[in-house]
Amino acid sequence: MLNFARTRNQPRATRSMSLGGMDYVDPKRKGNFVGKVFLAAALTALCIIMIKRSPSLNPPSPFSIHEPGVTHVLVTGGAGYIGSHATLRLLKESYRVTVVDNLSRGNLGAVRVLQNLFPQPGRLQFIYADLGDPESVNKIFSENKFDAVMHFAAVAYVGESTLDPLKYYHNITSNTLVVLETMAKYGVKTLIYSSTCATYGEPEKMPITEETEQKPINPYGKAKKMAEDIILDFSKNSKMAVMILRYFNVIGSDPEGRLGEAPRPELREHGRISGACFDAARGITSGLKVRGTDYNTPDGTCIRDYIDVTDLVDAHVKALEKARPGKVGIYNVGTGKGRSVKEFVNACKKATGVDIKVDFLPRRPGDYAEVYSDPSKINRELNWTAQYTDLEKSIQIAWKWQKVHRNGYGISSAI
Repeated sequence: MLNFARTRNQPRATRSMSLGGMDYVDPKRKGNFVGKVFLAAALTALCIIMIKRSPSLNPPSPFSIHEPGVTHVLVTGGAGYIGSHATLRLLKESYRVTVVDNLSRGNLGAVRVLQNLFPQPGRLQFIYADLGDPESVNKIFSENKFDAVMHFAAVAYVGESTLDPLKYYHNITSNTLVVLETMAKYGVKTLIYSSTCATYGEPEKMPITEETEQKPINPYGKAKKMAEDIILDFSKNSKMAVMILRYFNVIGSDPEGRLGEAPRPELREHGRISGACFDAARGITSGLKVRGTDYNTPDGTCIRDYIDVTDLVDAHVKALEKARPGKVGIYNVGTGKGRSVKEFVNACKKATGVDIKVDFLPRRPGDYAEVYSDPSKINRELNWTAQYTDLEKSIQIAWKWQKVHRNGYGISSAI
């Protein structure tokens, strides 16, 4: 009897089947081949990822190392009006700069301008963060090696501070404490602190010297004085180099037209007089509101010391250069000359060529009649003197930027 059956232990030969002159591979064999290709590709991709993440094969960020001959400065509030001008000056002087800003008052457009001016690796980085978040601040310090901190970040409107004082104590005093604690933790030994003449209040005697008693009369000035006191108390038992700059009313903008002042529209009511003048000149507002005409001054309006932002950042850079471990320097930054609000308005009219309508209103809470500086100490010790003292010219330079940038930087600060 013939046995046509194959025993179970006889292997089946892998073979192709011929149909009409075409060979078809066994589908099981084809599937194994494709699977091996996918496995090889996956392993290759995994190896590439591991290589890229390997610290030994990736050079560290230049911001995360101390590089000989390079000073790395953390500029808090570096997207703001004064902070962005300070960052520009530092970059021009070949410093390495990290800007930290939560953009609540700053402008992302200012950062973009700076990034375009200094695109080289290791020159400038921007970190979006809030100094009120200790974990975020700690992370920033742990991932970067700073040599110094210029602390500008702060809300800074006297009128607003009387309406929302807790915001000012949190934003100025508490946040400064967070910065100082983190500096101490990571061994950052130099602090340049941006303070204000508002810490003096309304002294009986003019001009104001650094020895004038500090008696602030509004929450903005009080919060700044508290921050100063914290810094000074800490410095007594540390080797930190501290410079505190108390400056007066800031005006102007970058003479080359790269940066300017672009405050939030919703804050116009509380903003600087220069911004209010420009808004009125451009027709954004119906006119300029001057608050208080019955002060004990020659024309009844407040007297202020108007300091150009270019001179102000020059003082900060000189303070950084002169800062020494274990030493504290406190300086007034002003021109030494007081100008009334009416004088400022007349200068603004001439600079803009617009006959601005002026509305005279009652006093604003928290304002003081007369404040101007004696800059002798900073002249003597830091070799600093204000250069941009022509009020009308400073306004003219700022007005030129305003005319070109009718919508500010034209970039939303939302992230």
